[in-house]
Amino acid sequence: MSSIPLLSIENLHVSAGDTEIVKGLNLTINAGEIHALMGPNGSGKSTLANVMLGHPDYTVTAGCILYKGDDIADWKPHERGQAGMFLGFQYPEEIPGVTVVNFLRAALSNRTGTEYTVLELRLKVMDVMKELGLDGSFADRYLNEGFSGGERKRNEILQMAVLEPELAVLDETDSGLDIDALRTVAEGVKKVATDERGFLIITHYQRMLDYITPDIVHIFVDGRIIQSGGPELAVRIEEQGYDDYRVEANAP
Repeated sequence: MSSIPLLSIENLHVSAGDTEIVKGLNLTINAGEIHALMGPNGSGKSTLANVMLGHPDYTVTAGCILYKGDDIADWKPHERGQAGMFLGFQYPEEIPGVTVVNFLRAALSNRTGTEYTVLELRLKVMDVMKELGLDGSFADRYLNEGFSGGERKRNEILQMAVLEPELAVLDETDSGLDIDALRTVAEGVKKVATDERGFLIITHYQRMLDYITPDIVHIFVDGRIIQSGGPELAVRIEEQGYDDYRVEANAP
């Protein structure tokens, strides 16, 4: 395994317009590790996820994001995707008229540089869907059109499983899921996890972590990581909430 971290974020400061949102973040994720980033609403978690994948609405004002040792500040979103980075969205968008299988065909061809026929891709998708326990008819529906919240999140996991990224960032994938959908999504993540891949799971609550045991849990408040620890830290948050960490974040 390489000694170079899969992801290394150093003293990252991020702004949207005149508002600073991320305020000096340091984070290292090695291949094979699952990290959970937990924090209250408005702490900047989704901003961080979007910045990592190159969203143009945010400006990095200081610090750097290194992916496999390379500074990706000037990389476009599609270049980050081609290199093996993946973002599971909190609110996946509908794309009417584009089927799931055709979307995945275009995405995988872009990711690998190999042109797949519809049949080749369909066979691959069907194999993955079977592993994830998804109905085969899912592949021919238009992307997220008419999907329930749970179906949208399952579709994100399907995309991740087909694209096989090296670094997956899941932004509140557990948001709005009932217990069955939550279990399905969590099982999908575990099926995809390998020693070569790293995960950053962003969430408010501990419930996703009932099914996925993270190696490291980070408490993220007011644009900063306030504390890091093991899975027991997530349990403490579930029991006590974030109030003590808000006080610490605002301390002089």
